[in-house]
Amino acid sequence: MIAETLEGHDRDRFELYAYSCGADDGGRMRRRMEQCFDRFIDLVELSIADCAKVIYADRIDILIDLKGYTKNTRTEILTYRPAPIQVNYLGYPGTLGGDFCDYIITDNYVTPPASAGDYSEAFACLPDSYQPHGCAVAIGKPTNRAQEGLPAEGFVFCCFNQAYKIMPKMFDLWCRLLFVTPGSVLWLLNNQQAKGQLRNEALQRGISPERLIFADELPQAEHLARLSLADLVLDTAPYNAHTTASDALWVGVPLVTCVGETFAARVAGSLLQAVELEELIAEDMEAYYALALALTGDPQRLADTRRKLQQKRLSAPLFDSTAYTNHLETLYQAMWDRHLAGKLPVAIGSR
Repeated sequence: MIAETLEGHDRDRFELYAYSCGADDGGRMRRRMEQCFDRFIDLVELSIADCAKVIYADRIDILIDLKGYTKNTRTEILTYRPAPIQVNYLGYPGTLGGDFCDYIITDNYVTPPASAGDYSEAFACLPDSYQPHGCAVAIGKPTNRAQEGLPAEGFVFCCFNQAYKIMPKMFDLWCRLLFVTPGSVLWLLNNQQAKGQLRNEALQRGISPERLIFADELPQAEHLARLSLADLVLDTAPYNAHTTASDALWVGVPLVTCVGETFAARVAGSLLQAVELEELIAEDMEAYYALALALTGDPQRLADTRRKLQQKRLSAPLFDSTAYTNHLETLYQAMWDRHLAGKLPVAIGSR
């Protein structure tokens, strides 16, 4: 997600340090990430306090936390204040709370100005979406429905979000769509803990369990290739698709979302705005159902939407990694200029 942004930074203006707190899996992406930085420091064996000491000794100006309150986080390092400016970015869709983080990288859609009181950080707003994607993300060899276990005919609804994001009310709507769309299937990411329960819940709603088709995890390029077989991606609420949404848009598959009030509930809407497809954002659950049903029942409208997305693919802000990196650097410079002037963090960037 962030590799192209890191590779595109102006190295005459910015010196990049990475502090890795995760295990080295020896993979290609790990090697690529190591090459993105002037220095790549592995802190996995150090305590929180010792990590903070290393960062402080390196005289870092802006420390960026890419994890937040997620698995294996080391956000606690920020509480030692090893850098004069500390930033919450990308990994956690919400505020970190407390007084140890100065800014959150965001955009005006995921965090409207009126929501500033809900955040301990000042907003650093990018002009389009806060989420980077890039324009050089590889898509694997084309596949077909038979190879992916999908029926040769019939509409394919898809949601590759993690199972914990699927709420009963949303699943109700999905089953309603299946019920009124003969021959359609719902394509989901395989989760052995949730698979049986989801099929049972479908049966209770009058849907044959066989109409739920589960896809195993694949390497990214192969996953993107198969994703293009979907007719329409159905988003979850109140926790939206994030990377899975931008992946769908990258391969040209429309996504329908229901916008909420929190950061996590507005991400897909932000991404759709950044590809100029605001018409796929619904304001409530019934509008979401009506929108999905309208696209399902109108092949020409759906085809026009896909065509519009394909045409925007290489020009939309969401996939313009060069412009995104420039905007991000502008925010970093503004943060640093305020610090040098002895000014406290305030909202900066796009309004």
